[in-house]
Amino acid sequence: MLSLIFSYKIRSHIASFFHYNCDQTTQEARPMNPAILTALLGFAFVSTITPGPNNLMLMASGANFGFRRTLPHMLGITGGLSLMALLVGAGLMALFDAVPSLNYVLKALSVGYLLWLALKIATAAPLEEHSAGSRPMTFIQAATFQWVNPKAWAMCMSAITLYAPDRSLLSVAFVAGAFGLVCFPAISVWAWLGTVVRQWLSNATRLRIFNITMAALLVASLYPVLSLDA
Repeated sequence: MLSLIFSYKIRSHIASFFHYNCDQTTQEARPMNPAILTALLGFAFVSTITPGPNNLMLMASGANFGFRRTLPHMLGITGGLSLMALLVGAGLMALFDAVPSLNYVLKALSVGYLLWLALKIATAAPLEEHSAGSRPMTFIQAATFQWVNPKAWAMCMSAITLYAPDRSLLSVAFVAGAFGLVCFPAISVWAWLGTVVRQWLSNATRLRIFNITMAALLVASLYPVLSLDA
């Protein structure tokens, strides 16, 4: 829990530091210069590599299915997050500002879906019992999941606010491109970590403990984002 909260504080401090240094430029809606672009890439990298629902699920998938079978999941996260940043900057953010009640609807959907995913991870079958019906997330499923992932919403809204305040098409495209560029290498570390412990998890008891722990951390990952408005 502490590591999850700490990761959000890290992103906040890094974003604040870079935003302070390039605030005057962004407010005047000038084209992105190297300093702002570097700050954006740093923010995107820290945001995507720190613990959260996506990375915890990738670690569990890597442990249960291996790195290769988890590739569609990773690509789906990358594509889905980039598309979300683009659409958030193109108008969805303004919609949530205009209709605050939508935030509560989104939170309710996020909590319900993540609890369901946590239950699936906690009750996953041992490695030797995986059947044809037991498979990792597909590209489409992973991309769609971003829309009920509270951390993804927080990342995209923060990035648009800090690095595309004018919400011009070019600025928003830069934000979406930044996530697309750094997301895959950042999140692949978590899938790889899952494969590292895969052999150790060949024991059914260890795997069950690991899956339950991942499920509990997935539920805990809701706290930092859902408590932001408290």
